[in-house]
Amino acid sequence: MITGTSLIWSEEFNAPIAWGSKWVGDRTSAYRYGDHNPDDNKLDWLTPDCVLVSDGMATFTATPAGHVLENGRQAWHTGLLTTEYSGEGFQVRTGDYIETRVQLPTGTGAWPALWTWKDGENEIDVFEYHPDNPNLLELSNHVNCASTYHSDVDAVAPKKWVTVGTRCGAQSVEWYVNGNRVCCDGTGVGPDWSAYLILNLSLSAGRYHPAPAAPVPITFGVDYVRVYRGDTAVWPLRW
Repeated sequence: MITGTSLIWSEEFNAPIAWGSKWVGDRTSAYRYGDHNPDDNKLDWLTPDCVLVSDGMATFTATPAGHVLENGRQAWHTGLLTTEYSGEGFQVRTGDYIETRVQLPTGTGAWPALWTWKDGENEIDVFEYHPDNPNLLELSNHVNCASTYHSDVDAVAPKKWVTVGTRCGAQSVEWYVNGNRVCCDGTGVGPDWSAYLILNLSLSAGRYHPAPAAPVPITFGVDYVRVYRGDTAVWPLRW
């Protein structure tokens, strides 16, 4: 977290997933067909059973599916959690700080991410990761077209646990890795931005990153997701 903020929402994965009330896992408006989306170089077919909670963490597991996507590619059953369509309907807003602690996957084709989405846009990528670039996180502000790569051979690697955070400021989006600020985009999201959370394990279809190399399960672990809110009158605070 950042000094001067308070926790307003969290998922600690200490209990079974609250399907319907807190999270939805069978659809997202970010996917053209709701539960799958062949348009974005993804092999995903959303299946809530692919997200299981045990020992204080969530494990997303992707496996080959019997479905064939509209582009002729074999789909993979995989997991996604979104606050969109949930009873609670939680949204992050301008000024909020989003943080997660994740264990990066090893399997070729894995594409985990924590991001935001609403009304066909409003996307901020807290992080995206591809094991073919084992020491690199992708950090993007699609609201105002800013992005960067963060490389760290010590902190970012397959099987490593890493904490990634993003403050969605009106004039600048800032990213943090293991508590250290690594990027400040200088563009921000504007004063009235809001969006739903999406946490998922996608599978690359091969256009930009390799597709899965073998029909074996691919996993991704998550310790928590937390959202903090600060007093906008005192931003920016010390970093």
